[in-house]
Amino acid sequence: MMIGYRMRDGMPGKPFFSVDKTQPLQELIDLVKARYVDEVKLSDLTDTAITAILGKLDPHSVYIEASDVQESNDDIAGNFFGIGVEYDVIDDTINILHVIADGPGFKAGMQAGDKFLKVNDSAVAGVKVKYDKIRKLLRGRNATEVSIDILRGTERKKISVKRGIIAVSSVDAAYMIEPGIGYIRLNKFSQVTYREFMQSLDKLKSEGLQKLIMDVRGNGGGVLDQAVEVADEFLEGDKLITYTQGSHFPRKEFRCKRPGLFEQGKLVLLCDEGSASASEILAGALQDWDRATIIGRRSFGKGLVQEQYDLGDGSAVRLTVARYYTPLERSIQRPYNKGGKAYYDEIMNRFKDGEVLCIDSVKNDTTKKYKTPSGKLLYGGGGISPDIFVPVDSNQCSMAYSKLYLSGTITMFAYQYFMQNKSILNSYKTIDDFSNRLVLAPADWQQFETLSLKDSVNLQMISQKEKEELQLRLKAAIARQLWRNDGLYKVLNTKDDMISRALEFLKK
Repeated sequence: MMIGYRMRDGMPGKPFFSVDKTQPLQELIDLVKARYVDEVKLSDLTDTAITAILGKLDPHSVYIEASDVQESNDDIAGNFFGIGVEYDVIDDTINILHVIADGPGFKAGMQAGDKFLKVNDSAVAGVKVKYDKIRKLLRGRNATEVSIDILRGTERKKISVKRGIIAVSSVDAAYMIEPGIGYIRLNKFSQVTYREFMQSLDKLKSEGLQKLIMDVRGNGGGVLDQAVEVADEFLEGDKLITYTQGSHFPRKEFRCKRPGLFEQGKLVLLCDEGSASASEILAGALQDWDRATIIGRRSFGKGLVQEQYDLGDGSAVRLTVARYYTPLERSIQRPYNKGGKAYYDEIMNRFKDGEVLCIDSVKNDTTKKYKTPSGKLLYGGGGISPDIFVPVDSNQCSMAYSKLYLSGTITMFAYQYFMQNKSILNSYKTIDDFSNRLVLAPADWQQFETLSLKDSVNLQMISQKEKEELQLRLKAAIARQLWRNDGLYKVLNTKDDMISRALEFLKK
């Protein structure tokens, strides 16, 4: 008895003689299973219970159903197994917009303009197929085959495609925007972001890079380590980049550990209300050390770190385990004590209350003040506030513009224009040549007006400035059909207010 008593005191975790006590949640599930009047799918009950529990914590602790785990992991990994085509649903039919060069679909002979009729035994034309179902039909294990019935013109074909690895790049565009000035746009931080970033930066260095514009607008974050690695290329010595800390996680510091590829030279970072998490780690480190000038609008304000834990049924939980802090010990996490809805509504409220239009409306938490080595005053508690404020283009806030953008009408027009004018478009050998010479004809605008009416948008009622903005978007979408995101952003950046402000600053 004495040995057992001493063993109990020395055992970590559960005492030696303890008996597990069933928790009320498990008791309720067991009771429903044994006594409830109707048949119940218990997995649905447990999913609902888990979601409800996480909803009481913070907005970024989430439950991922087993059927969605692979897709979620693919996004972080920066690749997936598929057939290598970009598609859209037009008139209830899947149309191939683009075939990745040397990808599985390309090798099988698929072409832009092909229409899907069946995937394996599943009809996908004229049945109001959902995008998530299409993804699940086309994706699968590596080297497995998928049989696709397509319509090419008036000819019906059956094509067998062997799935392969499809890279999803983190770098939307990387090019010399002006002599000596480079531009890199990152759309996320996946497990391959640092490698792709270094390839882009090395290429620009070889082309005479002296000053750089880093664009993380709309970048919702991702893998923390990758943001740290990117920051290391700009900061010298063993400077602190960020640190994380939580109730059950001791302080962990992330410091510079190697000579960076761009430690000298003027640096601008563009951010907006869509820049979150890992993007804010990068922005915060560069701002705290006076290494970069932040241009744009206040960032999202997410300073929480999640870790993914796999559950027994194949589902997973991404649980917030720590907060991250900038080198000056700023926590940029916005308050979330009023619930998830109020938390996400705060972003929309920035448009309603004028914060994105006027610098005087920016809501800084002035109770938390910090000073950089140069004496610049910074704030914490609500995202990264820019050093130079640039308001949102009011044309992009209009109801007509938003509706056309979200409905995919702009993409649909670009695809149709591409299919109808291939010979003309093939005459443009470079993006710059295309950008300088392509002018949409009145008949093209009329075609776009007709498409827009399907979304109940009457373009005859918009202002001349809105029309010019939409024409630029159409031109950029056509460029994307030809040169992917490089074409899209090269055209858009010619009339981008933040880019103009960044170039003005760098030339001083």
